[in-house]
Amino acid sequence: MKIRISIILAACIILTTTSVFGANRAEQFSISPVIGGYLFDGKQHLDTNLIYGVRAGYNVTDNFGVEALFDYVNTEPTRAKNRFEMNRYGAELLYHFIPDNTLVPYMAVGLSGLNFDASGADKKTRAAFDYGLGLKYFLNDSIALRGDVRHIIYSYNSQTKNNLEYTLGAYIPFGGTKPVAKAVQLPVAPTVVPAPKAVDPAPAQVTPPPAAPTAAIRLSAPSVTKGLPVTLSWNSQNASGCDIQPGIGPVPPQGSKSITPTVSTKYNLVCSGAGGTATSSAGVTVVLPPALTPRAAAAAARFCSKPAILNIQFDTDKSDVKPQYEADLKNVGEFLKDFPKARGEISGHTDSVGSNAYNQKLSERRAVSVETYIRTTFGIGSGRLTSKGYGETRPIDTNKTKAGKARNRRIEANFTCE
Repeated sequence: MKIRISIILAACIILTTTSVFGANRAEQFSISPVIGGYLFDGKQHLDTNLIYGVRAGYNVTDNFGVEALFDYVNTEPTRAKNRFEMNRYGAELLYHFIPDNTLVPYMAVGLSGLNFDASGADKKTRAAFDYGLGLKYFLNDSIALRGDVRHIIYSYNSQTKNNLEYTLGAYIPFGGTKPVAKAVQLPVAPTVVPAPKAVDPAPAQVTPPPAAPTAAIRLSAPSVTKGLPVTLSWNSQNASGCDIQPGIGPVPPQGSKSITPTVSTKYNLVCSGAGGTATSSAGVTVVLPPALTPRAAAAAARFCSKPAILNIQFDTDKSDVKPQYEADLKNVGEFLKDFPKARGEISGHTDSVGSNAYNQKLSERRAVSVETYIRTTFGIGSGRLTSKGYGETRPIDTNKTKAGKARNRRIEANFTCE
């Protein structure tokens, strides 16, 4: 009798410790081959036929999962005898209602693309929306049977189509965390446990206070000419948010910003965090630009209004600058010295006498001659001046009269002024 009871208890222990029911588990991957039927919208005049597909999924939680899908259908039109193939590929979001059970119902919603391959049908990919229900029945932890029904909606030739898909397949999970079966313990005789000795309580842990924030603000220059920008930069540690006044407002703990102050301003940075508040400030002085002399003002009025025509004449087929034009070129040199940031182009132009190629080369030589004279005579940096010939392509008067041709034979100065 005692031997029989021992055998029965051992069998119960073995069954209890080895029986782990399947369920939908978080962090599991899965693969699901499926087969079923595909019912086309009656307006498409296509036979219902078998569908073959595969699903690849991942459970984000016990309830929520995502699946990538691929389906293939080979059917025939009801009004003709030719092949018609359809491929569907996309993804679905699944919600499992009771994931811990052996029988797990779920609903699905997704988006997919449809491709049709048939005579007279284009192969353009069409977007489709689908929704439906499914059911998994776990045979064990390693496999489950699944059944699914989907309503698929898409547009074809400006008409909305409603198709129905129903499939059966196998759900094969892998990975994830499996539950550990608990073994049933046999009752044991109570043992007498001696009273525990008194233990001094552990010292209470002291949580250090949060670190105090820091703040620093700076400007790229202590002063700036009115109308020109200056860079404001700042940084902070142990702060959750910062604010700069006046006129800027909330900013992240680190950053920079280009500003153009109109008056002298002191900028204040305030950064706050769990450990308190920190402040910093920086100021910039705004100065007015120096007043122009009458000579500089006259030069700016002439050369900063594009283009400025230089009154220079050349001998026939010559590019040498004659001495009588040095006074006008001196005005250009003084202008470039008064405005050290001015840059520009000396351009040469001709009338239409002669061939296009001849006039192009002649205009280039004359432009180079004037540019070289200004740069070497007045000590102007080479990076500030360029030269270019335009030949007869940009006339400012007619080439049918002597006076018009004389106006077209010119040198222009085109400057960018600050």
